[in-house]
Amino acid sequence: MIAAVVQPPALLSVIRSSNPTPLSLLFLTRAASHRSYGLSAVPHNAGGRHDEDCHNSPLVRAVDRCRSPSSLPALRALHSTLHHHPLLLSHPAVQIKLIRALAACGDPHGARRLFDASPAKKTVFFNIIIRSYVDHGLHLHALSFFVDGTLRHQLKADNYTFPCVLKACAASNHLCGGIQIHGAVTKLCLDSDLFVGNTLIAVYARCGRFSDASQMFDEMPKRDVVSWNAMIAGYAKHGQFERALDLCKEMVAQQNPTPDSGTLASILPAMSRTEIANVELMRKLFDEMSNKNIVSWNAMIAIYANNSMPREAVDLFSKMEIAGIEPDAVTLASILPACGDSSAFTLGRRIHQLIEMKRMRPNLVLENALMDMYANCGCLKTAREIFDSMNWKDVVSWNSIISAYGMHGHGLDAIAFFDQMVKSGIKPDSIAFLSIISACSHAGLVNQGKHYFNLMTEHYHLSPTIEHYACMVDLLARSGNLNEAYDFIIEMPIKPNERVWGALLNACRIYSNMEIGLNAADHLFKLVPEQSGYYVLLSNIYARAGRWEEVMVVREMMINKGIKKLPGCSKVELWNDVHTFYIGDRIHPRSKEIYEKLDVLMVRLKELGYVTETETALHDVEEEDKEGHLLVHSEKLAVAFMLINTSPETPIRITMNLRMCLDCHQAMKLISSITQREITIKDTNRFHHFVCGVCSCGDYW
Repeated sequence: MIAAVVQPPALLSVIRSSNPTPLSLLFLTRAASHRSYGLSAVPHNAGGRHDEDCHNSPLVRAVDRCRSPSSLPALRALHSTLHHHPLLLSHPAVQIKLIRALAACGDPHGARRLFDASPAKKTVFFNIIIRSYVDHGLHLHALSFFVDGTLRHQLKADNYTFPCVLKACAASNHLCGGIQIHGAVTKLCLDSDLFVGNTLIAVYARCGRFSDASQMFDEMPKRDVVSWNAMIAGYAKHGQFERALDLCKEMVAQQNPTPDSGTLASILPAMSRTEIANVELMRKLFDEMSNKNIVSWNAMIAIYANNSMPREAVDLFSKMEIAGIEPDAVTLASILPACGDSSAFTLGRRIHQLIEMKRMRPNLVLENALMDMYANCGCLKTAREIFDSMNWKDVVSWNSIISAYGMHGHGLDAIAFFDQMVKSGIKPDSIAFLSIISACSHAGLVNQGKHYFNLMTEHYHLSPTIEHYACMVDLLARSGNLNEAYDFIIEMPIKPNERVWGALLNACRIYSNMEIGLNAADHLFKLVPEQSGYYVLLSNIYARAGRWEEVMVVREMMINKGIKKLPGCSKVELWNDVHTFYIGDRIHPRSKEIYEKLDVLMVRLKELGYVTETETALHDVEEEDKEGHLLVHSEKLAVAFMLINTSPETPIRITMNLRMCLDCHQAMKLISSITQREITIKDTNRFHHFVCGVCSCGDYW
């Protein structure tokens, strides 16, 4: 006889709920501990009735509804209750439901323990646990369990087993395991299976065996988008970016299969600092996708962010929100640096609020991105607060805070952080040394910078990159040690590039060193003959020396080569909109008010003794004309705009595309004094914080 089942109305509502909450499942478990619901009294010879009532048991149906990590406490309670119903618990259908539920709720180890305790070991159990290990990134556990199941339990792997195991081999770079499994797959004639073939391609491609991967790819009787993505991802992962891009373009040209979100994710490593045409191709693929998921949005945002296109990344993020796609941690970690680079401080702060509201912290990647965003928006204090609040810090966290203090001119603080990092047991990498040497350069700490360069090479045995050498040249040259900097370049074991010679040329402009400056310019014109900035630097050197004929020669060279000077550009954010100003700009809707405000400011500045710094003006014209040219620089227009649109206590943040000129630097100090405003300007070299007539750089930049 089958025991009568009494189901209280409240319990029935829980059972019939399509999405019971973890709390409702716990209620069910507690109720079951006081009353018998199910098959505790079913005789062993009940046959089909046993199977039917097993599936109808409230406890079993409750197990079926445990499908996410939030249900894990309730599932464990249900499992404990089922121990009071041994006949029900021992049923194979119940065991597979429990194993599936534990795997879905994020407890593959619990599923494995249940498998080990079960007298009936079937391939379907085997596959579920392997897949769960792989889904949770426990690839070596998956491989170990596969070996244990096939050897000790004599379980037969099938076409569902092998793709999961091969995926574990690919993710863990376990080439030997992949080759052995390939042999087993071939014996079973499963190598023509599409899913097995795709994972074999992934193993060989991710392990760098491209000849084997290509052979698998070419010999497949049928290929799908996953096959192409596996090859593209392998090339991209191993730095063969051109081959990855060529393969992607070949797939697009064939128009079969259609690229998907996996294609964008696979090509992503190859899309850093690439040609604009490649970025445009990826955007075309993205726009043509009929079903855009979070992966495709994340990939496209990251492509923009990785190619110094922060405005495009921010715009795409806004479209993603309008489309109703909820951002995840990957999205936010990608968009936050773009917020810092594009002056989108309001959006960055809103994302921070979203992270806190969703309780997404602690999350190391997100916290590092938050710190980077605030530092790049000039909010050093908030960046420090994020750093201090982190439960755990990796080398990226330390590098970020060291770089932040360095960019803001606090070299000694950056050194203190570096020393704390070493004491905490974190081994500095090449980025850490680049950050600390750069910090020393910005603060004029020459001896300390030399110490860290020697520490990197002699104690940590790290080989300097061209970026390290450029930073050392900047450190020496910016401090006035031009001859030492030049000798350092000559003795470099690697060929100096434009950044190295550019750092030297910039210092020659500061110190009016014509001889070394001409030498540096000569190298630069050979290396990057179309780069306008270096022609301008050379013009500055001549202009400071009053050698106007040479200035005209340089300008004629630029005209003959079709080289145009990059116009000065300043950006500010107001009410979620970014406003852009160029030198002498009069296209802004409020230009009339801006220039009126600027005129008032100039009167106040001159009353305080301000005199325009015309020494570096590039035109051999009258002083009055030089003065007029300097008065309409983009950062001055941006400040005037913010002064007429914000309240007196609002800080002003400006992002520039060029180095700040001496005249604007002097003017900003005085404007911060007469308006009692904190003005933060980020130029291409560093941050300048103007407060009460003083700049954080100490006039050393």
